[in-house]
Amino acid sequence: MDPVEVEACFTRSDGSYLFARWGRPIVPVVFGVDDASLGVFKGAFEAVVALAGHRMAQTDPELGANLMVFAFRDWEELLEVRDLGRLVPGLPALVARLRAAGANQYRSFRFDPSGAIRAAFVFLRMDAALAAMEAETLALAQAVQTVLLWSDRAFNGSSPLARVGRRVILRPEIAAVIRAGYDPVLPVMARDPSHALRLAARLRPG
Repeated sequence: MDPVEVEACFTRSDGSYLFARWGRPIVPVVFGVDDASLGVFKGAFEAVVALAGHRMAQTDPELGANLMVFAFRDWEELLEVRDLGRLVPGLPALVARLRAAGANQYRSFRFDPSGAIRAAFVFLRMDAALAAMEAETLALAQAVQTVLLWSDRAFNGSSPLARVGRRVILRPEIAAVIRAGYDPVLPVMARDPSHALRLAARLRPG
């Protein structure tokens, strides 16, 4: 990727640049999947976090789990999840908007005072499209899209994944951006597009 392409990964629909990465160990938990899929999701998060050079933990001292994945059949089910409205402000309005739009997934982030990612909430409405996906593909896609705060249009029309034979892998250029984003020399959050130049200078294959 050249600097322009990297900048596009973190330039939002309103034209603003916003990059953020996790500042604390990631503690994922997945609701609404069977035991086999649970292991697949855990493995996907472990692989992407290892790629980033970041850390996972057994518990978050503030939230217990700080990366929560919910799989369900209808958006209204979220309104029945105990205390979720406290963690995701404006949940009823969000559910109404997503249901009206026919959305099948949504990610919400919370941030530390430094701007680093503090928590993430992944909502997957298992419609026919998502249900038809292999668990490995769905899990890896969600792990990639929560390890950094990508632009809301970063993967519109293109997936961060690629199929090689019978395997689904993370596209090398996206893997390189993730590794670069976790360079300890770089800030945990950036709003200046010049940050993309620093990322691009650190890109390396494999």
